[in-house]
Amino acid sequence: MMGIWGKVIGSFAGFAVGGPLGALLGAVAGHAVDRIRVEQTALGGNGDLPPQLADGARQAAFTVAVIVLGAKMAKVDGTVNRVEIEAFKQVFQVPPEEMRNVGRIFDMAKRDAGGFEPYARQVASLFRDEPTLLEELLAGLFHIAQADGAVKPAELAYLRKVADIFGLDKRAFERVHAMFAGRAEPDAYDVLGVNRAATSDEIKAVYRRLIRENHPDTLVAKGMPQEFVDVANQRMAAINAAYDRIREERRVP
Repeated sequence: MMGIWGKVIGSFAGFAVGGPLGALLGAVAGHAVDRIRVEQTALGGNGDLPPQLADGARQAAFTVAVIVLGAKMAKVDGTVNRVEIEAFKQVFQVPPEEMRNVGRIFDMAKRDAGGFEPYARQVASLFRDEPTLLEELLAGLFHIAQADGAVKPAELAYLRKVADIFGLDKRAFERVHAMFAGRAEPDAYDVLGVNRAATSDEIKAVYRRLIRENHPDTLVAKGMPQEFVDVANQRMAAINAAYDRIREERRVP
């Protein structure tokens, strides 16, 4: 079974999505599409692209969106350093055979820090009914931003703009920000996005909702690429740790 990178680089999923994401993908996909046609013919097929790849359109959009928005964010402070590139590779488990193609998309996108808005608007439209996926995408961008030790002011401003375009409210943004604020132990209430005045029962309800919504299996079923699961697992761990600290503080069983 072909993974998300085969879908992104070697299928028409990006063209099915259309818009700026599809256009950027189209700039690097042609030779890979030809390669897959040759491989299919060698296996006894008629050379057409496998029709099941169209099912990966949402995953392809999600993946290309993080490549593009991550590349533009890495450039926003004026430089793209190796640490940020390595962090990008951590967010995605990019197989060696696809590194060159992914690098081409990344290089095209990082030419300048401007022009990210159309990509952010398109992915916001594609996932308008899945705010948790948009929050996960934002978390991936934060992961890249803090790779060199801290999220710089210019990067934080960029991320706020992306979150605004995504339609994420202030509480959702602060919840993600708290996990990547550079503190050894982020504020537990910020991580859960709850007020300190909330009752223990209210906090438990929020915690259960977050665990349900952010479970990697749930997110993959909704369109998040399997290769992005590591970031989702980090978020789950942070949510669990935050709730445990609140329970300990309040001496709630």
